Amino acid sequence: MIGLDTNVLVRFLVADDQRQFESARRLIRHEANSGDPVLISQLVLLECEWVLRSRYGLAKDEILAAFSGLLDSAEVRVEDEACVEEALFVWKEFGAEFADCLIGARYRALECGSTVSFDAKAAKLPGFHLV
Repeated sequence: MIGLDTNVLVRFLVADDQRQFESARRLIRHEANSGDPVLISQLVLLECEWVLRSRYGLAKDEILAAFSGLLDSAEVRVEDEACVEEALFVWKEFGAEFADCLIGARYRALECGSTVSFDAKAAKLPGFHLV
């Protein structure tokens, strides 16, 4: 199994550089055809969301659709899919940052009773509390 770096995932999702998009697409397809889907870590998803939002100007709905597509794909595997699915659901429903939603989901998976933060916006998320 191989892991994708953020720049490969971004090129695959955005396809703004045709040569790099084709390389990423071929790599992902080749690995899937050999029986080993590529792995996308939570760290890469966090960085990818930031890049798509801040550098490419993608809207939240567009990023949600792209990440949901990754979760549905047989060609890729996402680290702790259940956590990512929960984070995407919470992110869709609340005005918080994706990173905070994923942090909260990950801590719940690690059996933490709550996530504490100084961020008032994040504190509105399920399981978060202000310090």
